[in-house]
Amino acid sequence: MRVLFKNKVVLGSVLCLTASVSWGAMFPVAHRALQYIDPFYFAFIRYLLVTVILSGLLLFKEGKAAFRLEGKGGKLLFCGTMAFTVYNFLVFSGQHLMGEAGTITASIMEVLMPLISILLLWGKTKKKPDTKTLISIGIALTGALLVITNGSLSFFTEASRHVFPVLLIFTGVVGWVLYSLGGSSFRGWSTLRFSTLTCLLGTAVSMVIVAAASSLQLIEVPDWNTLASIKYEMSFMVLLPGLVALVSWNAGLKALTPVNGILFISLVPVTTFVLMGFQGYRISPYELAGATLVILALVQNNMSQRRSLSPRYTLNLKTTKSSF
Repeated sequence: MRVLFKNKVVLGSVLCLTASVSWGAMFPVAHRALQYIDPFYFAFIRYLLVTVILSGLLLFKEGKAAFRLEGKGGKLLFCGTMAFTVYNFLVFSGQHLMGEAGTITASIMEVLMPLISILLLWGKTKKKPDTKTLISIGIALTGALLVITNGSLSFFTEASRHVFPVLLIFTGVVGWVLYSLGGSSFRGWSTLRFSTLTCLLGTAVSMVIVAAASSLQLIEVPDWNTLASIKYEMSFMVLLPGLVALVSWNAGLKALTPVNGILFISLVPVTTFVLMGFQGYRISPYELAGATLVILALVQNNMSQRRSLSPRYTLNLKTTKSSF
């Protein structure tokens, strides 16, 4: 029995590690691709391919009946739009506008997702989180501010140039949180079915936006040479952060339980920092200190919840349960 438990823990740890590292590597990989292709097309093409693969898997595993909306089309459309249009369009656009600094900022925002979900639930239920949770949120926001400003007051004097891309990234992250919170309405559905149908509808919305923006010449349509130049980056984005991370994270949380698995999300910025270091980016002490504060805040909140058996302000772990 102990051997089985130990194997389950090891397997769960490997799966959660795989997902977190994939998400951490996503932003440095996207940074290179965005030098050649518009962020809207990058996000759209990525999830168009993911949609095709997910649809094939759902058809094979659950059959045609799984594609029925069952009167939940409106909720599915909202969730899909939040995740696969709002999140992807805004996060990658903000990251691109900020350059290399945007890569770190986007990564840090991912770690804030569980804490953002607490704030959204606070606004919805009007029930104030406990003091320890509020302290954790304060620490995390302080750390995020250090990363975003890189410890320079010039950020505030040049707010018009910096604030807009930061708001894009933050709004995109909130979109993913809303998508994840909305998943609670589909508890009788498999993860594969919910992911596929929301991806289908969200990608359809993205297609309309991209087509309209292209016809108005607001964004540039990539040619075959452009697509060929990012084939490796796109393959990575589709297969690892898009598919493998989804399956690995959900299976890992089942093996470890969410309260244990959630700690692996702290590895997202660590992976991002390591890869950016290899790409030649010099991480400043402020960025490193800020990332450390965010990670410590997540760990602190997690430890606090382990000690408190009250479910009232348990992290909505579904916020990090889905594929990025």
